[in-house]
Amino acid sequence: MHFAVILPQAGPAVNALATISKFIGITASIAVVGSLLTTGVFLQNEKGKLTPTSLQFRSVTFWSALIWVIASIGNIIFTLANILGESISAVFDLNTLKSFLTQITLGQYMGFQFLIALCITIFAFRITKIGGALWLLVLTFLGIVAPIFQSHSASSGSHALAIGSLVIHVIALSMWVGGVFSLAFMNSEDRAIATPRFSQLALWAAIAVVVSGSANAWARLNFAQAWHSTYAMVVIGKIALTLGLIFIGYLHRRNISQKTLPTVNWAKFAQLIVVELGIMIVALALGAWLSSNRAPTPGANPKFSAAITVAGLPMPDAPSLKNLLFLFNPDALFLGFLIVAVALYILGVVILSRRGDKWPVGRTIAFAFGIFAIDFATSGGFGVYAHFAFSYHMISHMVLAMIAPIGLVLGAPITLALRTLPQGRTEEERGLRSQLVVILHSRWAVTIVNPIVALAIFDGSLFILYFTSLFGGMMQSHTGHFLMNLHFLLAGFLFFHVIIGVDPNPKKIPYLVRIIVLFAAMSIHAFFSVALMSATTLLDGGYFAQLHTPWVSNLLADQRMGGALGWAMGEIPILLALIATFIRWTRDDTKETKRIDRNSERMAAMGQPDELAQYNLYLSNLAERDRRTN
Repeated sequence: MHFAVILPQAGPAVNALATISKFIGITASIAVVGSLLTTGVFLQNEKGKLTPTSLQFRSVTFWSALIWVIASIGNIIFTLANILGESISAVFDLNTLKSFLTQITLGQYMGFQFLIALCITIFAFRITKIGGALWLLVLTFLGIVAPIFQSHSASSGSHALAIGSLVIHVIALSMWVGGVFSLAFMNSEDRAIATPRFSQLALWAAIAVVVSGSANAWARLNFAQAWHSTYAMVVIGKIALTLGLIFIGYLHRRNISQKTLPTVNWAKFAQLIVVELGIMIVALALGAWLSSNRAPTPGANPKFSAAITVAGLPMPDAPSLKNLLFLFNPDALFLGFLIVAVALYILGVVILSRRGDKWPVGRTIAFAFGIFAIDFATSGGFGVYAHFAFSYHMISHMVLAMIAPIGLVLGAPITLALRTLPQGRTEEERGLRSQLVVILHSRWAVTIVNPIVALAIFDGSLFILYFTSLFGGMMQSHTGHFLMNLHFLLAGFLFFHVIIGVDPNPKKIPYLVRIIVLFAAMSIHAFFSVALMSATTLLDGGYFAQLHTPWVSNLLADQRMGGALGWAMGEIPILLALIATFIRWTRDDTKETKRIDRNSERMAAMGQPDELAQYNLYLSNLAERDRRTN
């Protein structure tokens, strides 16, 4: 007798299975985050190596990642069944599955998440240092947020705000919930060590969860028309649970401090942690339901907009000085990074001030200028128009790669971090400051600060990006556009750090070499700009043509204008960097001369000739010996 397995057709049952698999995957991935945070951050280490207690948490990482792998497979199957509108058996056709994972954007992101979960599973038991745990933690974050970039767009058309805020929301929530998850698995002794550090992290994570969640709900929902919808009610329920969790976190922070740790009743604390974890699981289930359902949008048949469909935001009016100065479309992901950077910088300056140390005001002003330039080029007027015209894209590019990095570099953020980051909790533990020092002196850091490597990344990547199909492909998605802007910023920061940076460098570069590299950069950038202006075909792969921008009549002429603007905006910062290099070279020579003079005076006061006098005496003796020989 043969038993036929009847698989459900696409519909409510498959949709429920997709939601369940997504919930399991989210929960498992957050457990991975919590275990890796415990391994690399919360528990103590011995000079960067994991302690026996930390090594035990690798098993939690492994089993959580394995569950994540299985849930990812289920999510792929059930999602594809819903898309096809057929039974689950149709999904197991290899050609269909291959097409979904390789040709459909959603399938690509889901496949990427599966590969990340599989990678964490493979390497979970191989980490022995906190550096390995932190690298796996970064990979976990990438895997968690990957499908978000293909989630439902905002009803208001603010795609960058909706997607960016959701990414921040998920990362902050995973650290918050993951930390509570890890505390629930610790014994009292380890919990006493980990709780103070988790308490600090949980405070900032909770703030990020509330702010990003509110921004995301505002971007996705039109509450005037969707207030009584199921989606809105679930959002409100999730907000209520989050506020309850914040209150519990407040109680933790009020009752637990370094002074009260020895007297804490850890049994009752563990019970409260279990209750908190239960509430978080319910909130995660609501989040899984929200991610599997589209937010209600006003109107049954909304009017098609190429701008919103392709660029993710409404078509702006023709550029004007007013629009460039005051138009603002928040890119929440960049804004989140900028807010964190500003908060950490201000915190560092405050710590120095409390010690009685002074931090140059000029550095703070330079850093603030760099932050403002990044925000203006990503969310401000230039950032908005960069989506609709190549010329404004090039202006935004130049601001991110040439102008903003100079401000950041002169702000000396690495020096500030080295002076204010905490040391380890014990003499044997490697704290954040020591970990940063290790990174700065690693082979990887020494390699990328080589001026030739920095130049290749800074200028060489331009030809790879713009004269291949890469540029058109990256402009088509929010992910690609974000990564492109991030590359411009990091490449510029690296280059100007090597040339005019005041932060410590693992390899001291002679000033003559810096000047040669600057002249090379100027020549390469000029050649790139001329190549853009001479191009006879469009380089965007049809992206700008899809938008039908009314105030751009000739796309090729606009592209050539972008090349000219790039040339003008690129040469000036390099020229300023060249002047700054000459000035620093002169100052360093002056300091060296004064140092030699002080050394000579000191040796003379001790009755000893200085080095120059000794060398002159040596030459005189040689000449006298030659004269006698002859």
